Amino acid sequence: MAQTILIVDDDPAQRRLLESVVGAQGYSTLTASDGRQALDTLRGPKGASIDLLLLDLVMPGVSGITVLEEIRPEMAGLPIVVLTANGSVATVVQAMQAGANDFIVKPASPERLQVSIQNALKMNVLAGEISKLSRKTDNRLLFSDLIAKSLVMRQSIMLAERAAQSNIPILIEGESGVGKEVMARAIQGASDRSGKPFVAVNCGAIPENLVESILFGHEKGAFTGATSKKMGKFQEADGGTLFLDEVGELPPQVQVKLLRAIQEGEIDPVGGAKPIKVDIRLISATNRNLQQLVAENTFREDLYYRLNVFPLNLPPLRDRREDIPELIDYFVHKFAAEEGKPVRGIESSARDMLTEYRWPGNVRQLENSVYRAVVLSDRDLLTLHDFPQIVGISGGADDEATSGIDGEGLHGGGAGGGISALDSDGHLRTLAEVEADMIHLAIRKYSNHMSEIARRLGIGRSTLYRKVRELGLDVREAG
Repeated sequence: MAQTILIVDDDPAQRRLLESVVGAQGYSTLTASDGRQALDTLRGPKGASIDLLLLDLVMPGVSGITVLEEIRPEMAGLPIVVLTANGSVATVVQAMQAGANDFIVKPASPERLQVSIQNALKMNVLAGEISKLSRKTDNRLLFSDLIAKSLVMRQSIMLAERAAQSNIPILIEGESGVGKEVMARAIQGASDRSGKPFVAVNCGAIPENLVESILFGHEKGAFTGATSKKMGKFQEADGGTLFLDEVGELPPQVQVKLLRAIQEGEIDPVGGAKPIKVDIRLISATNRNLQQLVAENTFREDLYYRLNVFPLNLPPLRDRREDIPELIDYFVHKFAAEEGKPVRGIESSARDMLTEYRWPGNVRQLENSVYRAVVLSDRDLLTLHDFPQIVGISGGADDEATSGIDGEGLHGGGAGGGISALDSDGHLRTLAEVEADMIHLAIRKYSNHMSEIARRLGIGRSTLYRKVRELGLDVREAG
């Protein structure tokens, strides 16, 4: 999704020129002919979609300085680049003091505009990340920090918001990588324990013989190697929140002590003479079916009911596809700013392919895939070629993406990387239908490079163009 820039200039010719230059650089544009119209646009319905303001300083009526002074307190995070024919030191100082991020003297070259815009947008992304990181460090992460346009995710957040207002134990269920810890941190940030300790423990990553000591602490000499007294995670979280991730991995003997700690509000350090009172908000998480573990007698039933007072299920990424485009944009801008890369977006074909992919590793996998693509790319826009693993294995409705031919027909990436030879009734599809799918797939896979597509399909360019026209495809050759 292209970032949107509001261009404000009272000179129609200058406004059209800026709109042309900025549009050619891949940004969406809005325009305003004076300061008052600019303020109305920023405060109106389109204001939330504006990513940067390109502002002329000298205008009749409401000047650029007035716009700066009025809008900066309302939209502190909006990047603003000012333009003026007067490049005096006094003008620069006045604009910067009013809140401008950069200053360009007219006439501005396209290259100077591009650098200024990119730098301002990157600084804004980094500022947002620093602010979010600061809230996370201070244990004040907000639900508004989560990306949730899909109905299923919004419903999960609504439940979490209700649970945050009490001290009720919460069990977050969901596949690996869906963001269980992030949700737990947002619950803490919305509760009266905001700003207090948030202690996360991955129960599955602790050696079995150390789990009890790490959770409840130990006294000096309690066991071989206990050379000093050590505080456990329960005590570290006192007054705040204890997050037990992968709680289903706890060994049976520790489950007994955990049950007592929850029931009595006190813990028994290993080797301790007396119990210690603790005040914690307990949030647990698991990617396993705890009810099944109870049935298999590997997880205590009484502990399960103590943890599962308020169950909260987080949907896998494949069930919240509406969130994927915004997650992609967020990760692209974040990693481009952090890594100092020129990437400012992603081509629609690549975005569509990533949106259709099933993401077995959920948000964590998507984040890592975008990170790799940004680091390796030297272009302005990410393309299908920047996601070779996903292009090669992306699956449509099937969990397993395979390639090749078997008795059933051709199987592969569905919408992203393969073609079915059978229709919904199990009969062979016509050659024309398979050919159309093959052309669609080739166009996506090779990003509209028609010469490469023709070569890979083994047909001439004129034949390819004729078939594209017959299919009614709107293809703009990528050079």
